[in-house]
Amino acid sequence: MEPDARSIPLWPGQPPESKPEEDFRPSLDLYPVETRGPRGAVVICPGGGYCGRAPHEGAGYAARFNAAGLHAFVVQYRVSPHRHPAPLLDAARAVRIVRDRAGEWNVRPDRVAVCGSSAGGHVAASLAVHSGDPAVNTGGRLDAVGARPDALILCYPVITTGEFAHRGSIDNLLGPDASDGMLRKMSLELHVTEKTPPTFLWHTANDPGVPVENSLLFAAALSRHHVPFELHVYPDGAHGIGLAEDNAHVATWAELCGDWFAAMGF
Repeated sequence: MEPDARSIPLWPGQPPESKPEEDFRPSLDLYPVETRGPRGAVVICPGGGYCGRAPHEGAGYAARFNAAGLHAFVVQYRVSPHRHPAPLLDAARAVRIVRDRAGEWNVRPDRVAVCGSSAGGHVAASLAVHSGDPAVNTGGRLDAVGARPDALILCYPVITTGEFAHRGSIDNLLGPDASDGMLRKMSLELHVTEKTPPTFLWHTANDPGVPVENSLLFAAALSRHHVPFELHVYPDGAHGIGLAEDNAHVATWAELCGDWFAAMGF
C-alpha cells in the first residue's frame, strides 16, 4: 500500500519562468515517515520525456524509500511547453524547501538525496552538476539554502545531448533550435566535477528508449573525477520499468539502493 501524501505548492503565486496564461503550478508531494529522530530524505523527479510525469516513478518510489526509513518527496515539476530552466528551478526549489523545513519534517538537512528516472534523471543530474549556477537562484529568501543534493540516484537517466541523446527529451527541454552552447551545457557528463555528489546508477543494457551509454558516460565522468558511485547494468528490460515488479532481477535495484543509502548514513 502506498503511503498517504499531501501536496504543497513549490512557489508562492506565479512561478519564475512561467507565463500568466499557463495554469500548471509545480508542487511537492510529501511522504514522511514516523521516526524518533531526524532521518534522510529523497526528493524524487519522475520521468516522462519532459512532456509529462510518470506516476509509477513517483509515489511507488516514495513507498519503497519510506520502507527503508527515509522521508520522500515527489516533485511535480514543469514540462513542455515550459523550457529550461523551469524544471531545474523546480527541483532546486524542492530541495531548498526540504532543507528549510527540515526541523519541522524531522529531516537531516545534510542527508537530502535526489532521485530521477529517465528525463527525471536529467532533472536530478542537472541539479547535481549545476546547483551552483546563478540560474537556480530567483532572488528570494530560499536562495540562501543549498540546492546541491547530498546523493544522487539515477534510474535509466537521460544524460547526454550528444550521439546517444534521447532527442525527444532534449527537444522538449530546450526546443528544436537550441544553441550549441546550451546543448553543451545540458550534456551533463561534461560538467561532472569532484563536487558532484556520490551517485547510484542503474540501467538495462538493451534499453530501447534511452541508450545505456547515458549511464555509462556519467559513470565514466564520475570515475575521472574520483566521485564515489555504484553502477548496475542489467542485461534485459524495457525503458521506464520503474520498480520492475514483473522482472525479479531488475527489481533488485531498489534493495541495492537501500543498502547504498545505509552505507552513507542515510
